[in-house]
Amino acid sequence: MAYVLPHLYDAFYSYKDYEGESAHVTELVVERNPGARTLLDVACGTGKHLEILRASFDVEGCDLNEELLAIARERLDAVPLEFADMRSLDLGRRFDAITCLFSAIGHMRDVHELHAAVAAMARHLEVGGVLIVEPWIAPDAWIPGKPALLTIDEPDLTAVRMTAAGRRNAVSIVDFHYLIGTPDGVESHFEHMELGLFTAEQMMASFEAAGLVVEHDPEGLIGRGLFMGVRETPETG
Repeated sequence: MAYVLPHLYDAFYSYKDYEGESAHVTELVVERNPGARTLLDVACGTGKHLEILRASFDVEGCDLNEELLAIARERLDAVPLEFADMRSLDLGRRFDAITCLFSAIGHMRDVHELHAAVAAMARHLEVGGVLIVEPWIAPDAWIPGKPALLTIDEPDLTAVRMTAAGRRNAVSIVDFHYLIGTPDGVESHFEHMELGLFTAEQMMASFEAAGLVVEHDPEGLIGRGLFMGVRETPETG
């Protein structure tokens, strides 16, 4: 997944409570798999969750954006980080816990891709391992036409991101319009995203199809919910 301004990713999301979210994720993992030692963060981005989770687990990460991974590598010295697509993930090893946070699963644009991604992640779980996925916005909660504003106001950086929201069937359309002000002047940028809108039933079905025992927390980390699946038996087939 390409981002037009990867170097500003952390600045735009500086409001996120990475410490609180990571503490919650750790609790959820330990509750379901008390002996969990290893953790993979799929779509790890710049590594902000991993930076905290590595205090509790032996962590690894993967992402489909090399520029975000480069930032993560600077942040996470000695942590294995790989370029990988969650739909075809094949790292050759298994983990006690796998996370896919901050709605990265929304980049799957249809149910086929959703099932492929969840199945690929599930194949990397040890027996007793837990998969935690934070979904994108549910179809009935998505409001086309609703604008949104995000700002940055720092000594050498002033930025505005205006969001225009649309919809095409079960796909949300997100257009970001940026104005970036630095000591060198003002630049404008545009970014277009299309994110799949999945119901809770579709999300749970993808976990079940992957052979996981699934549960749904409607609130989750930031109000979008969480889906948690445990591999209770070895993978077959």
